[in-house]
Amino acid sequence: MTYQSFIPPRRILMGPGPSDISPQVLQALSRPTVGHLDPLFIQMMDELKQLLKYAFQTDNEFTIAVSAPGSAGMETCFVNLIEPGDKVIVCRNGVFGERMRENVVRCGGEAVLVDDEWGAPVSVEKVRDALQAHPDAKLLAFVHAETSTGACSDAKTLGALAKEFNVLSIVDAVTSLGGVPLKVDEWQLDAVYSGSQKCLSCTPGLSPVTFSSAAIEKITARQTPVQSWFLDQSLVLGYWSGEGKRSYHHTAPVNSLYALHEALLMLKNEGLENAWRRHQQMHNKLKAGLLALGFEFVVEESARLPQLNAIYVPEGIDEAQVRSHLLDTYNLEIGAGLGALAGKAWRIGLMGYGAREENVALCLQALKESLGLESLGK
Repeated sequence: MTYQSFIPPRRILMGPGPSDISPQVLQALSRPTVGHLDPLFIQMMDELKQLLKYAFQTDNEFTIAVSAPGSAGMETCFVNLIEPGDKVIVCRNGVFGERMRENVVRCGGEAVLVDDEWGAPVSVEKVRDALQAHPDAKLLAFVHAETSTGACSDAKTLGALAKEFNVLSIVDAVTSLGGVPLKVDEWQLDAVYSGSQKCLSCTPGLSPVTFSSAAIEKITARQTPVQSWFLDQSLVLGYWSGEGKRSYHHTAPVNSLYALHEALLMLKNEGLENAWRRHQQMHNKLKAGLLALGFEFVVEESARLPQLNAIYVPEGIDEAQVRSHLLDTYNLEIGAGLGALAGKAWRIGLMGYGAREENVALCLQALKESLGLESLGK
C-alpha cells in the first residue's frame, strides 16, 4: 500500500464544533517548536494565563489550559472537587448534563438529578428545591451552554444560588466562552471549564479552566488522593502557577498553546463585548433566513444560544442525506442531533471566526437548494 500526505479540503465548519479557524491562528500553530520549559515559552504561558482571565472575566490565579480537550476539562473539575461520598446536585437538560452525572458516579459521589426537557434551560426553581431538600450537598453542577440543544441557562442566578446554600459550583462553559456573556467573578462561579475549538476558534485539544480560591481550598483540603494523576491540579499547580520558572509535570502541547495564545489575543483585540455582539448579530441574520425558509427552532428565543442553532428537520426529509449533500457540494458542515434529538434536528454553529456574514449567506443558500425550496419566502 502506498501512503501519501493527508491534505484535507478547506471545509466551512458550521456544526457544533470544531469551528472555523482564522489564518492567523493556523500560522501560529506552524511556528517553530521550542521546549516546554524554555524561558520564552514560559513567558508566553504567563501571557496566556492573563488572556484566559480576560476571556473568563476573572482574577482567579489558577486559570490555565488543560493539555487535553474540553471533556478533560470537565473531568479536571470533577475529579479534583469530588471525594467519595460527596453529594452533588447535577442539572441535566441534554447530553452534557448526563456526562456530568457520569463523572460524579465515577468519582464515588452521589448525584442528585435536576431534570429539565431537552431544549429548555435549567430550572432555577427546581435547583432551589433540590438544594433545600439536600442541605448536605457539597456541589452544584450545570451546563451554561448545552451544546446538544442550543439552550443557555442562567449561570448568574445559579451561581448565586450555590453561594446562598454554601455549595461550590461546577460549570460547563465549553460552548459559551467567547460567544455569550460569561462573568466568572461577578457571577460567583467556582470551577468553570471550556474548550479551545468552539467560540475561541482554536484547534481542538485544549481546555481552559479556572478555579476560585474556594475551589482551590477544597482541593488542598482533600482527605483522599485525586483519582487521576494527570488531572490532579495540586500537581499541575507547580507547572502553571507563579511567574517565571516552572516545575516539570508533563510535556505541554507547545504549538497548540501558540495557537490558543493567538486566538485569545484576537479576542482581546476585538473586545469581549464586541465578540458577544457579533455572535448575536450573525444569529439574528441566520434566524431571519431560517424562519423565512419555514424552519422551527428547538429552543425558545429567550433561552437560545446565538452560536449554536438547533432547528427541527422538516417532515419527510432525510437529514443525513442533506448533511452529506452540503458537505459534498458546498464543503459545508452542519451538525446532526444528539440523544433525544438524533434524526430530528440539525445543529448550526456560528462560533468565533465562523460567525461571519458570508457563512450565514452560504448556509441559507445551501439549505434552500438542498431542500428544493424555490424562494426564501416559501
